[in-house]
Amino acid sequence: MGDSSGWVADAIWWHVYPLGFLGAEREVTDVVTPRLGRLEPWLDYAVELGASGLALGPVFASETHGYDTVDHLRIDPRLGTEADFDALVEAAHSRGLRVLLDGVFNHVGRSHPAFHAVLEQGPSAPTASWFRLTWPRLWEPGVQPDAANFEGHGALVALNHDEPAVADHVVEVMTSWLARGADGWRLDAAYAVPASFWAAVLPRVREAHPQAYVVGEVLHGDYAAFVRDSGMDAVTQYELWKAVWSSLNDGNFFELAHALDRHNALLDTFVPLTFLGNHDVTRLASRLTDERHLAHALVVLLTTAGTPTIYSGDEQAFRGVKEDRAGGDDAVRPAFPDRPDELSELGRPTYRLHQELIGLRRRHRWLHGARTHDMHLANEELVYEVVADAGRLVVALNVGDAPTDLPASGAGDVLAGAATVTRPSSASTRVRLGPHGWAVLAG
Repeated sequence: MGDSSGWVADAIWWHVYPLGFLGAEREVTDVVTPRLGRLEPWLDYAVELGASGLALGPVFASETHGYDTVDHLRIDPRLGTEADFDALVEAAHSRGLRVLLDGVFNHVGRSHPAFHAVLEQGPSAPTASWFRLTWPRLWEPGVQPDAANFEGHGALVALNHDEPAVADHVVEVMTSWLARGADGWRLDAAYAVPASFWAAVLPRVREAHPQAYVVGEVLHGDYAAFVRDSGMDAVTQYELWKAVWSSLNDGNFFELAHALDRHNALLDTFVPLTFLGNHDVTRLASRLTDERHLAHALVVLLTTAGTPTIYSGDEQAFRGVKEDRAGGDDAVRPAFPDRPDELSELGRPTYRLHQELIGLRRRHRWLHGARTHDMHLANEELVYEVVADAGRLVVALNVGDAPTDLPASGAGDVLAGAATVTRPSSASTRVRLGPHGWAVLAG
């Protein structure tokens, strides 16, 4: 793990998928369109939201959606040039925003030069060892090998992570963009790459950039073991993401309480990247069966340990359903207007709620690594305390149709939400919530 923990303890990312956000055409072109500069008005918006960093989706030259990279060292022409990237990083840094890049190092697009050479030259290509290939017995020009790919997607050719030249290439890419001003990397499909590969690559990257933050996309499995074995700083907390919306939809806070217990255990090893939405999943506002519970989900995100990430549009209660088909991500990767003041007013209440709860988190920076403990648990009711050496908060949630009166030992003033507190700051403190109510209280 690196030395990024100092600044990451205060990090709250605003996550943008640039190709969609900026309305880029689907197919790659050699015509350069300088779109990245159009993100600059949104940097002030991110600051006003309370974010401390901009997490960018893919910005490198690719075939279509950004995850089929063809040149890791060149900005996608649909977004602009390297100079446009430099200007964006400078604009972000001047506002105190860090910049996180999205690196796809499990696979490449079929027109990546390393694979293109294989198609042209056959088994003798200098980069043939970069891939896991099965050749026909007799090769002649025009004969293509069977290439290992990413989860059945033939357009995404898997790299051979046992090949030293692949490791050298990944080190070069990661260090080049960090030297150019990036502050860290999200490693796409990190779970598909052997942890031993990252364990060999990341020390070389950190030798030059010890402050870089590296987080891997991991969906399932033993998160803590993966972090230990890979040397990453963190992985994505999909288990908690699922438990939040699922428990709210089902009126089953036992699921959330169980996930929070598992989340606590992870903190002994690392602090996960937490989120309620991203470019790969159905929007929270569409996922929830009761829109009143969006606030409850956000309260959990911003009062529990983690490095929180807000996916652009979620702070405006954007809707969008991911579908399992070609183009099925389009609804969750929409184009945004040129300027924040062109957004619909309908999203303002949700934006203000984000500001309020992000502000609360910033005033209690110790929440980054705090543990949660149940104080009261029922299907539709949950009270938990969040505790660290530096402080304590109490969170009360109700997803039932009736008001409820809950035990909340030691709770004090209401810091966010709405509640009536009786006998505050005592062993017999109780908190009364309205139907579908919530509150964050001083500890």
